[in-house]
Amino acid sequence: MILVLIVLLPIIFLVARSTTPVIDVTSPITVLGLATPVTVRVHDVRGLRKLEASVEQNGVHYPVWKEDQATHVADGTWNFTAGVNSTPQLKDGKAKLILEATSNDLLRKTGRWERDVTVVTRPPTVSVDSDQHYLYLGMADLATFNVSGAWTDAGVRVGDQIFRAWPVPGGKPGYFSLFAFAWNMPSNTVPVVYASNGAGNDVTSPIVFQFPKKEQPKYTVHDLQVSDAFMQKVVNELDPNGSGDPVARFVKINNEMRRANNQVLFDLRLKTTDKFLWSQPFVRQSHSQSEATFADLRNYIYKGKKIDQQVHLGYDLAVTQHVGVEASNDGRVVYAAPLGIYGNCIIVDHGYGLQTLYGHLSHIDVHEGDMVKRGQVMGTSGQTGMAGGDHIHFGMLLDGVQIDPKEWWDSHWIKDHIAKRIDLPGFHD
Repeated sequence: MILVLIVLLPIIFLVARSTTPVIDVTSPITVLGLATPVTVRVHDVRGLRKLEASVEQNGVHYPVWKEDQATHVADGTWNFTAGVNSTPQLKDGKAKLILEATSNDLLRKTGRWERDVTVVTRPPTVSVDSDQHYLYLGMADLATFNVSGAWTDAGVRVGDQIFRAWPVPGGKPGYFSLFAFAWNMPSNTVPVVYASNGAGNDVTSPIVFQFPKKEQPKYTVHDLQVSDAFMQKVVNELDPNGSGDPVARFVKINNEMRRANNQVLFDLRLKTTDKFLWSQPFVRQSHSQSEATFADLRNYIYKGKKIDQQVHLGYDLAVTQHVGVEASNDGRVVYAAPLGIYGNCIIVDHGYGLQTLYGHLSHIDVHEGDMVKRGQVMGTSGQTGMAGGDHIHFGMLLDGVQIDPKEWWDSHWIKDHIAKRIDLPGFHD
């Protein structure tokens, strides 16, 4: 028995201490192009005897890369490329990237990692409509285009802003994008249609456009006097647990909270639907007067001193106190809750990334997921958030970018820029 134990104990010891390598690919890989970079991190307390990469396609296994110099490093990182350059046998289509790591202990256990990928051997191509697009600061427009070849992402790019591609409705060929020329976009920016295959092969094609300087909107500058009462109202409502200098708290809310709130608005673009939920022009709040318009520059003045400056990206529409807040068009509610500087806020999605915002409400009468009709009362106006009086902050967003609503109230603009280029079911001007 003792002899058996003497023989078995080392084996048991080795088995107990043996490990299986853990493989982690740090870069998200869904496409293999000509030479797609791969970064692999492997953990094994015994180090590695061997690390191999291969691609499997149509039942055939192709070696791609191998590291067979033994190492005692517990955590190692390796870089290599995989794709058509190193494996010319690969064809366009689905495949599987496989990694196998063998431990440097006596049992040499092997860890395995695999991922479904798409092989792309050539870049996509794009062709854009030949329409003349007249663009203005803060304005939206629609472009149609075709994309061929293998691609994973497409749309319209304006500077650093991206607007998604959608299939043309009704099963018709091609794609379209609703895109915006933001209020602060440099006027020499050229909008382009782009397509990418995820393997570093991006292609672009410029959109034919004019940017008439004489017809650009003139943004106004307002000095907004901040009273002690308004400052206290804002800091008490939006920073109830804060302390310290009220001016510093107010400025922090107006900057940091504003950025955080606008990020929430940007992220809500992901809750859009892939169809038109509207068929008529958007309508402005009934009997309303504009107290502020889109992209007004506001200087916040406190006791004769400028303490902050912000751009107001919407319309402040006033009627009477606690007026019923009307949906500007048919859509689906994707947000109905307090939102910092916007106070009690409703966001309605109208499809294809187009959304409307209703802020500063005293009461909300709809819930997330509700379908609303054009003109339907969704709540009552108020002065929650950073509102100095009872009004509705009305805004519009396109793929998260805040745009000027006034064009969408114009049936002729919708006909010329939307309905003429793509079928808008039920539209009539």
